[in-house]
Amino acid sequence: MMWTYILKLVIMLPLVCGLMIGCLYLWRRLESRMPGKPTARTIAVRETMMISPGVKLAVVDFEGRRLLVSVNRAGVTLVDKSDARVPTDFGQ
Repeated sequence: MMWTYILKLVIMLPLVCGLMIGCLYLWRRLESRMPGKPTARTIAVRETMMISPGVKLAVVDFEGRRLLVSVNRAGVTLVDKSDARVPTDFGQ
């Protein structure tokens, strides 16, 4: 009875480990082919800064404009916007 358990363990453990390693290998090879980041994005978060616990400032580029927004538990508030056009290099 104990020998059948050990025999199954000796056979199944390398088999399961081999399947796990094979799945990880395939995942790494096929990961680049999966749909991921779009090439042209219309919005980008450039920088964030924590002002206090629960309050954060964020600089956001949207359609060529730069926006400064405040994010807190109550929601998102537009603080300032720059009408000067900024370069849209979203494909970084």
